[in-house]
Amino acid sequence: MNTPPSPPAAERTDGTSVRIGALVPLTRPGWVEAGQHLLAGLELAVREVNDGGGIVGRPLELLVRDTAADPQRAAAAVDELARLGVAALAGEYHSVVARAAAARADTLGLPFLCSSAVLDALTEQPTEWVARLAPAQSHGWRIYADFLLSAGHSRIAVAAEPSVYWASGARILRDYLAPRGGTVVELDMRALAPTAVCDELVGNRATALLLLVGHPEPAVSIVKSVRRDQRLAEIMIGAPAGQPEFAEWATLLGEDSTAIPFLRYLPERLSPLGARVETALRERLAEAPSFVAFEGYDTVAVLADVLRSHGADRARTAASWPRVAVEGTRGQIQFSRTPGISVWQWAWTPVQVVDRDPARPDRFRILHAG
Repeated sequence: MNTPPSPPAAERTDGTSVRIGALVPLTRPGWVEAGQHLLAGLELAVREVNDGGGIVGRPLELLVRDTAADPQRAAAAVDELARLGVAALAGEYHSVVARAAAARADTLGLPFLCSSAVLDALTEQPTEWVARLAPAQSHGWRIYADFLLSAGHSRIAVAAEPSVYWASGARILRDYLAPRGGTVVELDMRALAPTAVCDELVGNRATALLLLVGHPEPAVSIVKSVRRDQRLAEIMIGAPAGQPEFAEWATLLGEDSTAIPFLRYLPERLSPLGARVETALRERLAEAPSFVAFEGYDTVAVLADVLRSHGADRARTAASWPRVAVEGTRGQIQFSRTPGISVWQWAWTPVQVVDRDPARPDRFRILHAG
């Protein structure tokens, strides 16, 4: 009697692991704290998947590679992980790094679920291989621009460093604000010391300064300079990219860390799943988890669901993005094609503009939601 073939989801229940490659910035100049939170979310979800029986009897294994915010290092890691036989890639926080990883994954035919990077053009051409959980930069930063206008700010200065990500952010703000009566003045931080920024702000009569620069420097030095200049007592400092989200920001800046609005990808209230995961992440991190930790958890939750349904075949995984329907920590996750976005996109995770409360710097105030 012939034995019928096993269905794809039931292939290889011999205990050999199903591997996922994880790209995470864990050393400088990468944003290390963001990387630690992302990894904590990824690892917690892997542990829970394995506690629940793994991927049809096979353990899920995370192969972690430190990208250190280096696009070339990330591309090399993608090559290595592909050779090691990973079923998919997960992670990455820095947009420019994720773009390099996505391009390589697309070339190799390796599914990549990007956790945190927001750059709209994550790949040059539309691809079937890459999906993303984080909201596209154009979506989140337009919500931030709405917040600026609603708060009465129409003369905006941006302290910017050269990068595709920062240039994209400045362009989104300018294109959105200009038809609504807003102006954006760009201050080139290659040419200006943090103290010189203050004179530029006064000269341009700006009411808001946005930090489109790296963390901790020069962001921390700029904040200190502006806060100490009596001429700028009324100016609002903002950080749409989320620098104030992490505890290191409050540690480095103390009272100066507060009242600096930034983008955060969390709902006003977490679901029961989100609340349970928040408790577990807090225990793992020994501090309050950032939205980046939730992005890590949700990434593995989606990949585990896909792998259970379709097996570890890379092509089947990539083909399954449009059929994903997974309860994440921040809502129901589904992917679609969004105009102007080259990858499969969750449209949209909740977006908030929040700041640290001057009365309690460890507490966040929701200022605007989109």
